[in-house]
Amino acid sequence: MILKASYCSYDLIFKRPSGTSRGVLKTKETWFIKLEEGNRWGIGECGILRGLSYDDVPNYEEKIKWACQHIHLGKESLIEELKLYPSIVFGLEQAFRSLESRDPFLLYDSEFTKSESSIKINGLIWMGSIDFMKKQIDQKLHDGISCIKIKVGALDFERELELVKYLREQSLSVEIRLDANGGFDSENALERLKRLSEYQIHSIEQPLKPEFKEELALLSKLSPIPIALDESLIGVLDHKEQEELLASIKPQYIILKPSFLGGFNASSKWIQLAESMNIGWWITSALESNIGLNAIAQWTSTLNSILPQGLGTGALYTNNIESPLLIDKDLLYYRKSLYWDMDKIEGLCI
Repeated sequence: MILKASYCSYDLIFKRPSGTSRGVLKTKETWFIKLEEGNRWGIGECGILRGLSYDDVPNYEEKIKWACQHIHLGKESLIEELKLYPSIVFGLEQAFRSLESRDPFLLYDSEFTKSESSIKINGLIWMGSIDFMKKQIDQKLHDGISCIKIKVGALDFERELELVKYLREQSLSVEIRLDANGGFDSENALERLKRLSEYQIHSIEQPLKPEFKEELALLSKLSPIPIALDESLIGVLDHKEQEELLASIKPQYIILKPSFLGGFNASSKWIQLAESMNIGWWITSALESNIGLNAIAQWTSTLNSILPQGLGTGALYTNNIESPLLIDKDLLYYRKSLYWDMDKIEGLCI
């Protein structure tokens, strides 16, 4: 049977404009690759995030088109040819796994996909006015969220400190994660981390930009708050370079986004490396649709991590693809009794 491939773009529309350290998002571009072989089919999502993904390049669509035109080369050869395009590699990895499965949406068979277990997730506070962020905090706590992530480093620091203090005052037990997206300066980072540490912070992601490796190493050594690397991992594709990065900075955690790192296999290698150095880790999505989120969640469920994961993004969009993924409080479920929106899926990539 002949293996055929097609692709298409899809603009996800946010329910409300969502503030990030890189501006306000109203839409999110994504791409799908669809494989067909006889009466079987598979689908994968290339979750690019403009301005952050390593493969945010002008010829991005041309590379997806090339992959589809050369699908006969097979998964391994395509992945090797496209190793500088992590999100496309991940889309292909999903699509081939989907094609090979008895159910295109069942990429990993686990207690999670049998609706017998769930994945603990954190709640994200989107950036905006302090009052808006406080309202989000109140709602998350009301919803029973036990781990809340706040973005810092983009607003006035005193106001951000006020917000963290407010959260801790509302709950002594909630786990607080911070994400600076490289927004601190090396001159003031340690002093800021000391002030933030008064509020029992679990960790802070990427306090400095990736290029400040020596400064990040010093922070990892001296900071009263554990340091997690996120953007520092993007574009580090060589295993030896990955090993050197973690060995030199010695972070307490790394954050893994499969769309940014080249998929499940590439992310698994990061995990193995981190564990060999006693570095913790967790998985987050990169604002994918439910197609990509489903794949990431199913893979994550096989890793048996007890930490909250960053997989609570499925309800962000007005035009997401309805799926069996369901959030209840701070748990993500795969409900077999719910269905995929096959009308919308069948309309993709035709």
